[in-house]
Amino acid sequence: MRRIAVVALLATVSMTLVPAIAQAASPVGPWNPLGSDRARPLDESQGLATIVRPNETIIRYTGVGTIPVGISTRGWNHVGDPGAGNGYYVEPYQRDDRGAKLFRVQAPNNQWSEYMHALESWEANNNSFSAVSPDGQWMVAGEWGTKDRLLVHPMPGIRFTTPAQNLPLAGQIRLDRQVRDVQGCDFTSPTQLLCASDDPEGSLFGIKKPLLQVDLTAPLNGSDVDGKVTALGQLPLESGCSGDFEVEGIDYDERDGTLRVVVLSPGICLLFDSKTWRFRK
Repeated sequence: MRRIAVVALLATVSMTLVPAIAQAASPVGPWNPLGSDRARPLDESQGLATIVRPNETIIRYTGVGTIPVGISTRGWNHVGDPGAGNGYYVEPYQRDDRGAKLFRVQAPNNQWSEYMHALESWEANNNSFSAVSPDGQWMVAGEWGTKDRLLVHPMPGIRFTTPAQNLPLAGQIRLDRQVRDVQGCDFTSPTQLLCASDDPEGSLFGIKKPLLQVDLTAPLNGSDVDGKVTALGQLPLESGCSGDFEVEGIDYDERDGTLRVVVLSPGICLLFDSKTWRFRK
């Protein structure tokens, strides 16, 4: 989230690419690393989602290079970690002027629609991610910073089908402890989410850049639900460069139980050894 302008600048740099230093990643709680794939900084740097449809399955990434011109010229200059469910695909967008958040939705028939959410007075303008509940009825979104909540909307395109109207809040997931800089979440079951935190401090859980598990007291139903947060461990921070990594989006592939998390490398290594890590229990 913090390095969009830097990504665009570094992409113009010409250099000889040096292979990253190979290391063995450690398990993150019950999640065992399967390996990693290179994450391109321009179009695979913000997150990803697995879209399962009757005739195809697509793993789609977002990044500064994937923002349509027609979206950016209207003020939405950041895309977050996308979500998918029931054949629908959602991209979350934000702007810098406290204008409405935008959710760009593609239906299973490939038709796109735009849904806007006017900020509540207490709501941060950040629109870091979208996550679709397994029943397809609800969408969870998140804000940047230190928060004790996740936001819940009726799923645009399924439960809420009037793009001309304001997409309302349906409730919140009330977390039992604070989380910091959550870049993405995805459901693994109706009552569990996994979230990627870019927390640079480690003061909340004693771990920097943790993988978080959020267990809900009940499936989402349009009202507030409590969530218990557990830090499972630190996500892999491996690169040929030293410095500040940036944890980005997350995706859980329900077909085979594969978890994917994007981790951007420090400095110039952002260009050539940023990774999408793959895990499985």
